[in-house]
Amino acid sequence: MLGIMTAYACPRCRTHAPASALTWCCPKCRGPWDLDFTAAPVPLASLPSRVNSLWRYTEALPLATATPRVTLGEGRTPLVPLTDTVSAKLDFLMPTLSFKDRGAVMLAELALRLRPRTVIADSSGNAGTAVAAYCARAGLDCAVYVPEGTSPKKLEQIRAHGARAVVVAGDREATAEAAREAADEPGVFYASHVYNPHFLHGTKTYAYELWEDLGGRLPDTLVVPVGNGTLLLGVALAVEELYAHGLVGHRPALVAVQAEAVSPLAAAFHAGADELPGPAEPRPTLAEGIAIPNPPRAAQILRAVRASGGTFLTVTEDRIRAAQNDLARRGLYVEPTGVACWAAVRATHGLGTTVVPLCGAGAKTGMAGQSVQ
Repeated sequence: MLGIMTAYACPRCRTHAPASALTWCCPKCRGPWDLDFTAAPVPLASLPSRVNSLWRYTEALPLATATPRVTLGEGRTPLVPLTDTVSAKLDFLMPTLSFKDRGAVMLAELALRLRPRTVIADSSGNAGTAVAAYCARAGLDCAVYVPEGTSPKKLEQIRAHGARAVVVAGDREATAEAAREAADEPGVFYASHVYNPHFLHGTKTYAYELWEDLGGRLPDTLVVPVGNGTLLLGVALAVEELYAHGLVGHRPALVAVQAEAVSPLAAAFHAGADELPGPAEPRPTLAEGIAIPNPPRAAQILRAVRASGGTFLTVTEDRIRAAQNDLARRGLYVEPTGVACWAAVRATHGLGTTVVPLCGAGAKTGMAGQSVQ
């Protein structure tokens, strides 16, 4: 039984299903679910006395419970200044060294309640390592599908947590297709950071933490890396909840960042399109974590950025390398995907007070090479 009864809802065709089922996508259109859930206001004054993890925002979480069974103390990452107007939130200091812990803990908590035969996930690395770790914490059988060429350190981490790493020949999209096929088997819980909306309700705690750390306000601009859009959509959820409850007086602009080499959403946004015309041609990029040619939630991502008054920016491989080196010289060792937002805003003006996430640790990938193979 879920702590708070919720239901899945398809944003495309309005189909519903109970969140207590193992139905991983809309059976009608095969699209990703949203969650029929209304958050209650989070009382800022009571937060200092609460548990020091993302579960402190219990009123805003669909799996709210007085005693969550799955946690590694995730969340509450530091906010440090980079310039007079730009600060970085150090989400690479999460238990598995990436922001994906925010959503993975929610998926593992849900899976523990549903008791599937096995849990599967697909990932270019960070989501997979996070799901593997939280399944280990929950005592759940787990397999993670990863594309060939995934960082050896990430594969090592997945296996260290006791999960099976299923290496798929081909790119990130081929990996997702293999995982979705396996997800249709009986007794399988698909811990998808893209299709399962509980993940988005975990990533929204990124914005709740900023709101708390900034004393009940948000910056002018939130810059977010976008591949499948799980952090951006979570942030958009949180902003709408905080604004609807009168807990902030304005909605920040959402600035989405993609690698120039794989930037289908940026192209669609600047063309004024509401959907992607089709999958982008995959090209090599150092920012492997956001190299998604056909994100299933593309329409939602484009809509969220436009509604906020934000925009899309793209970064070249050279700017990614330069940003990674710059952050390392400042004491921050971040993987190439995780530096994309800093690469985008280093020379950008007029954004007002701005926060960028540093999403994954450099220890997982090393420094970017001189060329992308």
